[in-house]
Amino acid sequence: MNSKYNKYAHLLVNYCVDLKPGERLFVRSTTLAEPLLREIYREALKVGASAEIMMDFREQSRIFFQEANDSQLQYVSPMLDEAMRSFDAYINVRAPFNLRENQGVDIDKTKINKAAQKEMWQNYYKRTATRDLKRSLCQFPTQANAQEAGMSLEEYENFVFKACFLDYDNPIEKWLEVREYQQKIVDVLNSKEQIRYRNEHFDITFSTKGRTWINSDGQTNMPSGEVYTSPVEDSVNGTVHFSFPGIHGGYEVEGVTLWVKDGLIHKWEAKRGKAYLDEVFKIPGATRFGEAAIGTNRNIQQMTKNILFDEKIGGTVHMAIGQSYMQAGGKNESAIHWDLITDMTNTEGEIFADDERIYHNGQFLFL
Repeated sequence: MNSKYNKYAHLLVNYCVDLKPGERLFVRSTTLAEPLLREIYREALKVGASAEIMMDFREQSRIFFQEANDSQLQYVSPMLDEAMRSFDAYINVRAPFNLRENQGVDIDKTKINKAAQKEMWQNYYKRTATRDLKRSLCQFPTQANAQEAGMSLEEYENFVFKACFLDYDNPIEKWLEVREYQQKIVDVLNSKEQIRYRNEHFDITFSTKGRTWINSDGQTNMPSGEVYTSPVEDSVNGTVHFSFPGIHGGYEVEGVTLWVKDGLIHKWEAKRGKAYLDEVFKIPGATRFGEAAIGTNRNIQQMTKNILFDEKIGGTVHMAIGQSYMQAGGKNESAIHWDLITDMTNTEGEIFADDERIYHNGQFLFL
């Protein structure tokens, strides 16, 4: 296991954030991820960089929202704020104790806290858009994630390692192969302006004129395996249905259908969890789409209720409500960015680009 974490840390430090001598790395996680954090720290020092590590403890977030007054809710960590403003690299290692920790907390309190952090996260979005802040979001396998995925911890560890190509002698080499493969896809998409996603359950169109499709090759998310863009904000029209459950803030919604006209989501339904959707769409910017994407990672073929993996499933597409990607040319701003996923493999799923069918049942037709 130690050799796997050595390899994982080497991948994160030397490929994902491409850390250089003299740079400053900020790492955020929980105390559960200590075995990986030790190796990340070791790798950073070997590179010649400096590293700061912030570790949350069990139920820290829940205690905060239970006990904090208005003044405390508006407090922004100076360490985290400084990292978003001036550090060179940021690694967020997800390692939850309890995925439902914040269920039942006062939503009004979370809104106050998100509003207080808005400037900090806008700095994050601006700097990551240009790689002025090199970042990687990754996963440490915990019992909570394993249970959510319906796996034993050992099975989940193997799932995470396989998705990241850590079962290969040289994971970086494999991710460079992904980069080359996906570049062929973004080259085609970047030559088009009008995109249509459709299957047996929905039909939605959007413009990407003046926008850029991004090749997500593992440098900003680990694992990755997707191509994505931010659609022109007022160009999205039609209906979209998401066949996978959506997880956000410890809440789960299922069977989400959205109706969109001229970029605005004006109606929504869900088989389960609609009350949470009602609250989400009160957030400024949440009724517009910030992302449209296509999953390509064939090493991920099952849903684990973890968006870091699920949105990459080969044969799926996803769209995110809220915050756009500035690096793609997006302009929508919001305190939320929530990816919602749908299967395209067994539903006559198709993608059209400028009226040309380029994708059918989970496969690109030009590759």
